[in-house]
Amino acid sequence: MTMKGEHYIPAPLDTSGEKLPEELMPLVEALSKNVHEVWAQSRLSEGWTYGECRDDVAKTHPCLVPYEELPEIEKAYDRNTALGTLRFIQAAGFEIVKRK
Repeated sequence: MTMKGEHYIPAPLDTSGEKLPEELMPLVEALSKNVHEVWAQSRLSEGWTYGECRDDVAKTHPCLVPYEELPEIEKAYDRNTALGTLRFIQAAGFEIVKRK
């Protein structure tokens, strides 16, 4: 008998060779903030509130604060998500172009 997910091996698209153009760097931070906002909105709609410690039973989380107030380690998590998303878009053959 196997446990659910026991043999699961994640295989994301390899984007390690993708270099994002310098002009996309401001987009990384904007996307990072939006990633946090979407996460926080979802948590709040599920009844979570701010708390100094994460408590899954009481539904409290210390990261339910504006992005600017997050510890750097939490911002880095959101930036990694943003960078991974942008690199995936590029690796998949799409271009990101700012409208004028």
